[in-house]
Amino acid sequence: MNIAMLGSGFIGRFYADSLQGYRSKDKIVSVFSRREESTKKFASDYNVAFATTNMEEAINRPEVEVVCISLPNNLHEEAVMLCCKHKKAVITTKPLGRNAAEAKRMLEAVEKAGIFNGYLEDLVYTPKFIKALESVKNGALGRILWAKSRETHPGPHSDWFWDIEQAGGGCILDLGCHCVEITRSYIGKDIKPIEVMCWADTQVKPIDAEDHAIGLVKYENGAVGQFEVSWTFRGGLDLRDEVMGTEGTIWINNFLRTGFEMFTTGKAANYVSEKAESDKGWLFPVGDELNELGYNHMFMDMFQSIEQKKQPRETFYDGYVVNAVLDAAYKSAKTKQWEPVVLDVWRGKSGFTKDSHLQEYDGDHYLVKEEVTHYGAKKVILKNKKSGKIIEKVLA
Repeated sequence: MNIAMLGSGFIGRFYADSLQGYRSKDKIVSVFSRREESTKKFASDYNVAFATTNMEEAINRPEVEVVCISLPNNLHEEAVMLCCKHKKAVITTKPLGRNAAEAKRMLEAVEKAGIFNGYLEDLVYTPKFIKALESVKNGALGRILWAKSRETHPGPHSDWFWDIEQAGGGCILDLGCHCVEITRSYIGKDIKPIEVMCWADTQVKPIDAEDHAIGLVKYENGAVGQFEVSWTFRGGLDLRDEVMGTEGTIWINNFLRTGFEMFTTGKAANYVSEKAESDKGWLFPVGDELNELGYNHMFMDMFQSIEQKKQPRETFYDGYVVNAVLDAAYKSAKTKQWEPVVLDVWRGKSGFTKDSHLQEYDGDHYLVKEEVTHYGAKKVILKNKKSGKIIEKVLA
């Protein structure tokens, strides 16, 4: 693939390292950045033939096959509309929009233009997530009841993140978009999110947006997604998931404590990992950040999907659903109430009722619990269907 990269900063460089390194046949041929110095530096570092501070010039080149957006949130819509104008396949960093209205306009535009669209939600492409999701889909955890995702760190790396007008929000939008799509994937992307309860506050940073938030997302089948996000966490980048079902549980630590620990005095200081706060003492390096953060698998899916003329796992539609959930979270944080998720476009299943929690044991009883005690006895806890009385029965 010949790629136009829009943006030359932190995430653009992460993308470039993966794009030109993993498949070894994809090439960035055009780069746009708002600052000429940054554009030239990126072009030099990645051997890009064409560099410009004009966005449309970077997109509308005959050699460009796909446009990768790694720009501030307020520029996503402009970039997407130019891709539609020039009929270029487009993939964009998260979140899709600053709100669901923006996201919906972009979704409708790319579908009307008939162009390939991919949502670059890297954390649903991490090796651990892919393996965990496979286990969930194969039924290892039974019926999924609750999925939780946490992303916390000391704060973003660029000035625009801290400007509520450019970013559209604080840590809910920046980090919650990851967490919502992670938990939504475990619960089932065809299951409709119906309402959100969220607490958010500005606890540490001198900004207008929130720097810490916790939210619950209720789904139509009774499952619950939970997100914990913060720009106030000290100690690096903490990425953790938990999934609980009727038959099992999964715990994932993606980044902060991954089995690689190192102590150094700091005399030979070096880069440790994204958002690391120190280069001395006990450190927790990451073996292969591009892979562990999902970039390699994500771009593989995007480009293979383009080549095979099929939809990728993550599309603009997914970005729109995430934005709609986060809109409800922001509203709930203000009203202190459960707020509905407003989805003008819903393409999943509908008409679900909450799954029954009643497990049949025999004609007269439901099963509450089955266990083997520390003294070797096997017993069951039962509930009488008619009287509601709870009893225990020793089996052996």
